[in-house]
Amino acid sequence: MTRSSNSPPKSSSFGGGGRRPPHGVKFTRPTSSGRVVSLSRDDDIDMSGEVASPNDYIDYTVMMPLTPDNQPGISDSKQDGATGSYGTTRFASESSQQDSNGGSKMDRRMSTLNSTNNKSMLLRSQTQDFDHNRWLFETKGTYGIGNAFWQDDSALGEDMSMSDFMDKPWKPLTRKIKIPGSILSPYRFLVGIRIIILGFFLSWRIRNPNYEAMWLWGISIVCEIWFAFSWLLDCLPKLNPINRSTDLSALHDKFDQPSESNPTGRSDLPGMDVFVSTADPDKEPPLVTANTILSILSADYPIEKLSCYISDDGGAILTFEAMAEAVKFSEVWVPFCRKHNIEPRNPDAYFNLKKDPTKNKKRHDFVKDRRWIKREYDEFKVRINGLPDVIQKRSKMYNSREEKKEKQLVMEKNGGVLPTDHKIDVPKATWMADGTHWPGTWLNPTADHSKGDHAGILQVMSKVPEHDPVMGYADEKSLDFTGIDIRIPMFAYVSREKRPGYDHNKKAGAMNAMVRASAILSNGPFILNLDCDHYIYNSLAMKEGMCFMMDRGGDRICYIQFPQRFEGIDPSDRYANHNTVFFDGKIQALRLHLYIANTLIPLK
Repeated sequence: MTRSSNSPPKSSSFGGGGRRPPHGVKFTRPTSSGRVVSLSRDDDIDMSGEVASPNDYIDYTVMMPLTPDNQPGISDSKQDGATGSYGTTRFASESSQQDSNGGSKMDRRMSTLNSTNNKSMLLRSQTQDFDHNRWLFETKGTYGIGNAFWQDDSALGEDMSMSDFMDKPWKPLTRKIKIPGSILSPYRFLVGIRIIILGFFLSWRIRNPNYEAMWLWGISIVCEIWFAFSWLLDCLPKLNPINRSTDLSALHDKFDQPSESNPTGRSDLPGMDVFVSTADPDKEPPLVTANTILSILSADYPIEKLSCYISDDGGAILTFEAMAEAVKFSEVWVPFCRKHNIEPRNPDAYFNLKKDPTKNKKRHDFVKDRRWIKREYDEFKVRINGLPDVIQKRSKMYNSREEKKEKQLVMEKNGGVLPTDHKIDVPKATWMADGTHWPGTWLNPTADHSKGDHAGILQVMSKVPEHDPVMGYADEKSLDFTGIDIRIPMFAYVSREKRPGYDHNKKAGAMNAMVRASAILSNGPFILNLDCDHYIYNSLAMKEGMCFMMDRGGDRICYIQFPQRFEGIDPSDRYANHNTVFFDGKIQALRLHLYIANTLIPLK
């Protein structure tokens, strides 16, 4: 899922119909020469028609990046030699108010590309259409706050020439695989026979009405024609099914290989924000959620471009501390997966595999490492399963301490004697490990600390990783991670604020909360949405999805659906746990193109 990039933060405030921008807002855009061009029509006249001073009018400025869908009426591209930047950038607002040092509070641009007219010739595909993905790769276009590597303006585009791109042939990242005619021909023949028989049957039914019950005959004819039409719509796409395959080697050559403009070989893949939703630790065990998080953090994707967010709609401290334990265990699990190329990277699924774990393993220390990590995972499960008792004992201890403090204060005020009629009323709070109240739902719910009535929580549990790899070393108490990148992606815990009287118990609202949080922390242009009991079975799944998004024409793709399959139920798929008919049959026959709107519609 891609983020909307061409819309103002509130479309209803700046809507069409000839409405002016609200008072105090000025729209501008930067040019390649460094000037700022105003896009506001009435710069010196306020909403009442009177002349206003600059200080009264210019409260803040919205920087409008140049895109093919957002071109001003009078462009300065001819004067400045700029063709405009095109990409999934966010709007940046700059405050004209000055701080104590006299400087601007925010001075960050959302696009760092200064392109030239001769390069625009190379940014077009064979159909003479603007190729967004080639622009992204060849010009090193950046996305936004958090996941972008901010480069100097002097290093962008000035020392490039047309010869830099001519020796770089375009390779498709996806391809269509034809299904053999020996499989399709019998099916097509059978569908044709059914259509002929259905046509004879419907013609006979229409020519032979039942005059004694015309209304019943009419209703049956309408239903039969409708069912025939529905069956025909379902069968026709299957006459020419499409099977697509990704080319990960081409993706690697295009985005991960060093070049003259990228000598360090830093990955040019876009950022990815992974959203995981959970609501109740009693119905959704924290251990299952922790395994899902571990499979995400260990995915084969550029570490500095991957961010994970979990939304705990219940505000439970059990989920919070389970996620903290998962992040701690990921410090050894993630490097272990990279070192030995483990699949799948869900610990529970991996250790329950029935096949030989040593198959295709070449490192001599694999058996020793696997035995050590298996013991660590067993201890990790014990800690997760023991968290409810730990939290209750800790809360009971702190509550007893608070009661003693309150009792001592009362006795000091009464000369060392506790009045018999005085009742010590200390709330039975739920305590965190650092000795503070848990801001979410308490074990004994009270006002401001119950389901549907608690404060918002945002906690970054693993910091944003460094851009450069951090190699491990040999440790007697741990594994030998020499030459292995030990960084882990950023992970954040989110629990949106809830108050009585508001309908905010839906999953879409939780995703909106994660979108707002990720816009500040990572701002990944692509979003992967998972449930708490869904894990990534193939560590290359994200790169496979990027093959579709970053391929030619990928700017017209909005959603990619991964198959949802349930393991450990029935290998013959009698209960549709793999949903073979849908994913391997119907989906291959449908070519769905979903387009993203210019405005991001808020969901409740």
